[in-house]
Amino acid sequence: MSAEHDHAHHEHQHHGDHSGHSGDGGHEHHQQGKVSWGMAASATLHCLTGCAIGEVLGMVIGTALGWGNLATIVLAVALAFVFGYALTMRGVLRAGVGFKQALKVALAADTVSIIVMEIIDNGVMLVVPGAMEAGLTSGLFWGALAFALFVAFLLTTPVNKWLIGRGAGHAVVHAYHH
Repeated sequence: MSAEHDHAHHEHQHHGDHSGHSGDGGHEHHQQGKVSWGMAASATLHCLTGCAIGEVLGMVIGTALGWGNLATIVLAVALAFVFGYALTMRGVLRAGVGFKQALKVALAADTVSIIVMEIIDNGVMLVVPGAMEAGLTSGLFWGALAFALFVAFLLTTPVNKWLIGRGAGHAVVHAYHH
């Protein structure tokens, strides 16, 4: 082996699979202990962005096609998960992580938050009289959807604060921020 090839081989071994690492590159302070409301709100807002894209798209498609409440909500929830995970994966992939590991990080980071958010915002949409039946040109539809997402943000933020304080939820993403 040449010296260059030997050095490259050593570097490859040294930078092998890091999936077992806990991400302790100076980010422990984000993962456990005292978590600020600002950090929790930021994590929730990140999650809300993906959820809102999927939720709005699902509600628009279901409403435009005249689907019933159940079909519309199923589509909205599915798209909320897709877009929520996709936004998290985008940042993790940018950090040089492979697709499979980025998906694992997104699942660990966002699943609980998205579930809570989706239960709340779809629940609100169902209890606002006429919101699900209102057309896309209706102020009731858009007002109820905005209100539902706002309530979901408010009620999911404490959940994320609790998760991050235990090194779970969005805390797992911090290992990939540079």
